[in-house]
Formats: sequence, C-alpha cells, structure tokens
Amino acid sequence: MMKRRTSLVFFLVLAATTFVSAQSAIDSLESKLNGDLSDSLRIRVLVALSSEYQYTDLKKSFELSEKAISIAEAKNMRWGKAYAYHNIGTYYSISGDFSSSSKYNDLALGISFQIKDTLGMATNYNNLGQNFSAFGKYDEAYFYFTQSYKLASEVRDSLRMAVALHNMASVFKELGQYERALDYLKLTQRISDAVHDYEGKAYNYDEIGDIYRRKKSYDSALHALIYSLKVSRSLKMKINELVPETIIKIAKTYLSKNDKARALLYYDTAYALYQKSSNEFGLAQVELGRGKVYLAEKKYAEAMKLMEGSAAIAHQTNSWTLEIECYENLANLHEQQGDYKKSLSYYKQFKELEDSLFSQGMQAKLLQDQLRFETASKEDQIKALTKLEELRKDELKKQELVRNILVVAVALTVILLFTVYRSGQRRIHINKLLMEHQDEVKKRSKELEQLNQVKDKFFSIISHDLRSPMNALSAILNMMDNDQIRPEEFSRLNKELRKQFDHTKTLINNLLDWALLQMDKLKIQPERIDLTNLVDENFKMLGSLHLKEIKMSNQIEAGTFCWGDLNIVNLVLRNLVLNGIKFTENGGTIEVASRTDGNDLVVSVRDTGIGISDDVKKILFEKTAGYSTRGTANEKGTGLGLILCKEFVEKNGGRIWLESEVGKGSTFYFTIKKA
Repeated sequence: MMKRRTSLVFFLVLAATTFVSAQSAIDSLESKLNGDLSDSLRIRVLVALSSEYQYTDLKKSFELSEKAISIAEAKNMRWGKAYAYHNIGTYYSISGDFSSSSKYNDLALGISFQIKDTLGMATNYNNLGQNFSAFGKYDEAYFYFTQSYKLASEVRDSLRMAVALHNMASVFKELGQYERALDYLKLTQRISDAVHDYEGKAYNYDEIGDIYRRKKSYDSALHALIYSLKVSRSLKMKINELVPETIIKIAKTYLSKNDKARALLYYDTAYALYQKSSNEFGLAQVELGRGKVYLAEKKYAEAMKLMEGSAAIAHQTNSWTLEIECYENLANLHEQQGDYKKSLSYYKQFKELEDSLFSQGMQAKLLQDQLRFETASKEDQIKALTKLEELRKDELKKQELVRNILVVAVALTVILLFTVYRSGQRRIHINKLLMEHQDEVKKRSKELEQLNQVKDKFFSIISHDLRSPMNALSAILNMMDNDQIRPEEFSRLNKELRKQFDHTKTLINNLLDWALLQMDKLKIQPERIDLTNLVDENFKMLGSLHLKEIKMSNQIEAGTFCWGDLNIVNLVLRNLVLNGIKFTENGGTIEVASRTDGNDLVVSVRDTGIGISDDVKKILFEKTAGYSTRGTANEKGTGLGLILCKEFVEKNGGRIWLESEVGKGSTFYFTIKKA
C-alpha cells in the first residue's frame, strides 16, 4: 500500500510543479495583455495565453480564443484568423468535441491555402487527421496524415514529418497492425533523434507501450509507459494531454494484469489532472475506466452509473470510438447481471456504430492510400535521412570546434580520435540504413514488374489457348449442322477434337489451381499418402487416354509412404508425367522412382525423351518466363504446368529441380516428407 501511495504522490507533485511553471508564464502574458498593444500583437498574446490555459482552465482558454477570433475577423486579418482558428480547434480537441475541432481546423486549412502557408497547411492537415482518428474514420485520418507528411517533406521540416509518421503509426495500431505501427515508430524515433526532438521520445514510448498492452505483453507495456512519463518529467513538459493519457494506459495495463487496486489508483491520478483543467472528455475516459474496474469487482451499480455517464458525454461530443467502447462494456455488464434484453439493446448499438466506422470501404480506401503513400514516399524518406545525416555531420564539426578551444592538446587528440571513430561507425550505420531502404524500393519495383508480367502471361493464355479450341469446336459443329463432314473425315476430326479437349481440360485445371494459389485460398491438409498406389493410379488414368505408345514403369517400392497434401502431390506427379509423355517419342519409357534422404523422400520422374537445353533449364520454373514448346506429336503447352509444380512443391515444404541432356531425356526431382 505504501508503494502505491508513493506513486500517487509522485504524479501529484509533478502536476503541482508544472502548474507553478505554467502560472509564471500566464502571469507574464496577462501583464502584456493589459498594456497598449497593436491588433496583430494582441492576437498573438491572446492565442499564447489561451494555449497556456488549455491545461489548467479550459473555460478561460475558450474565452481568450473567442477574443482572438473576434479581433481577427473584425480586422479581416487572414493570418490572424488562421492562427486563432487553429488554437480554438486545439481547445475543442482537448475537450473531446472533435466535430467542432474539425470545423475550425478546416477553416484554418482553407486560409493556409489562400496565403500559401505550407507549414500551416501541414499542421492543419495533421490536426484534421487527429480529429478523424478520434471519430474512428481511420481511412480519412490516414489520408490527412500523409498530406501533412508530404507538405512537411517539401519544406524539409523534419519535426512535422516525424509527427505525421507518428500519427500514421497510431492509425495502424488502432487497426491491429501492430508490427507495421512499430516500424513507423522506429522511423519516427530516428528522425526525432537526428533533430533532437526529445519530446518525441515521450510520445513514441507512450504509443509503443499501448501497442505492447494490446499485444498482451504487459511487463513490456509498463516499462515503455513509465519511461514515457520519466522523459516528460525530465524535460519539464507541460501536463498536457499526453501525461494523463499515458497514466490511463498504465491503469488499463494493471487492470489487464488483474491488479484492480493499482489500476484504480492510476485512474484516480488521471482524474485529478483532468479535473484541474475541467476536461470533460478526459473525465469521461477515466469514468469508463473506473467502471471497468468496478465491473471486474462485480460492483454492478457503481459500474453502470459511471459507464452510462461516460457514454452520454461521448455521444454529446461525437466521440464515437469512446461511445463504442461504452456500449460494449454496458452490454457485458447487463449480461453478467442476467438482464439479457438490455444487454442485447446495448450490443446492437455497439455493433451498428462499430460497423458504420470500420466498413470494408474504409479498409479498402486506407489500403489504397497506404500503398500510394509508401510507394511515393520511400525515396523521399531516403532523401530526408540523407539530409539529416548531413546536418548531423555539421553538428559534429561544431562540437569538435568547441572541444578544440576548451580542451588541452593531448586530451583533444584522444577525444578527436574517439569522435572520428564514432562518426565513422554512425556513418556506416546510416549508410547501411539507406542501402536497406534502396534495396527495399528496388525489390518492390521488381516484384510489381514480375506481377505485371505474370498477369500479362496468363491473360494471354486465357485469351489464346482457351479461345482457339473453342473456335475450332464451334466451326466443326457448324460444319456438322450443315452436313459438310464426310464419315471418313469424322474419325480423324474426332481424334483431333479429343486431343484439343484434353489439352483444354488440363489447362483449365492448372489455371484454377494457380488462381487458388495466388489468392492464398489453397488450404494445405497434410495426410499419410501411399506413394506407390498414387503413382499406379496416375499411370492407369493417363494410360487410358491413349496419348502415345509409351511404357510407364513404377519403381517405387510397395509400402512407401509420404506425408503431404494429397491433391498437391497428385497434381505434381500428374504434371511431371504428362510433361514426360509430351516430349517422349512413341516406344519411349517413363519411370517414377524414389530414394530416402534423411527425413525426406526424393521422388524422380525420368523420361527417355528429347531432353532440355541448358538455356531453357535456367528459365523453366520462372513464372514470368512461362516457357513452352510443342511436343514430339505436336502437342501444345502453356508453360504453366511446371510453374505450378514448383509453387505446389514449395507450398508443401519441398523443393524441385531437374537434370537433362539434349537427346537423352530428362529427370525431374522433388522432395516430400517421409511418413
């Protein structure tokens, strides 16, 4: 108990210390405001004073903002209106009225466009993104954050770039894409470190802690969140929205660990901070948290009162994400009490509001914006990091100059050597990062190019290899209808149609299998397979087609079993045997055998056909090449069969390769686990 009380005292002392510091700034600004000021200077002082009051007296902050807006509008001072609109937009955001906040941020953005204030545009885009994120409209929020990042990068404002990237990470966090969110936060921290944005570290660790909490890594979450508070204290930051929000996240983490007493203590600390600034939205967040603690303690009456009050404030301020959470917890509360009718009512409200926010359209738009931003900004990020590296080098040179003046010659030599060594290591590290980014961009470009080639290849197959037999069949049917085919020609045409039908059927099966594989719809269902019987069944089926007079030999010992997906293994065997038939003359031989290699079976399909040249062997399994040639009996192909074999073998956890010599036949090998 003593330890928990000490924690509460620590935060209250921090709040009091900060309040004294803030009061000093307020007194100074109040003194200036009472003097004889020009309109433009009075607007600046009013906005600055309003900003100071935002974390101590929200009502006073609002009154000062209104005065600044009144002067700016009366004098039609565009920059003054943008300045004042931005300030009152921040006030409404802190109050939880995100609808009003977005209105004023939008007005400020419009004026920024008119006066061509790029930094103002970047800032207002970012604020609008935060508004829409609070609404739960993450597709719109992500769009505004990317616009803020682009404008900031155009004027090389690294701090605003870091803020935009940080907020993008928060969008991915809310959507459950935790690894992507952490990647963005790492990039944000690198930029913040380079420009000495120490406050950014507090915000980043606050976000990292919340991600770990959601991933149920509670100890890591507490470590990051407490470190965020420590950084805030060391920098003597204001008790702004970050500190009580971080404390709420600590409370949530302790509740997840079932430490209800400590969770309630931290919620009380956050409540004291929000109460000092009369922040109703913050108080509503705390009330919901307290209600969840009471629900865990089965104090249903107290929990219901707190949750309903929080839901009312959330609905009043259009704080939809908070409202969703309230309805979900109220549904759970009434279910635990056995009041299923009320539980169902709250659950319906929860689902309707959640579905309206997290729609498929929103997800699709967010994905499009994400791909567009990441593709366009990779090079910009590399340029920004390069610029930051140049700034870092300049800073190091200045530090070296100061040391040259202050340190004696011998000590200077030692420090200089150490500095050069450290600089070299950092340069190597930064260069490595840049190379990794460049490699990633090149890799993505190559993947996109390959995907386009694959798309073109298979559209060509569909349009040509499926259309041709259909046209041939249509023509023959027309001739039959018109009695233009003699009986002696019918037998020959029947054989030709049979071959085209078999080719088309094989092609369609392969295309369907390939489509399932590309869409990741293919479900692997491993089982114990009798390999000997499977080969016999394929020989029997293919022999019944009377494709050629070829001897088929099964050299796999009886009782040989493997472990894999039956459909996959069957498709691979069938395609490899068909490939052998295609390129083997009448009277030739196809032999299937197996041998043991550790925990694997190596299956071989050998034919006595025409063989494959070295040039063709290099591209035979490449999906973008799609190599195909006609068989010994002029059989057509698409090159799709062997590509499918490679992808299916690898999907089954094996590998495939071949040995061949022109004129002496070919042997295809693939591995599969022993059963």
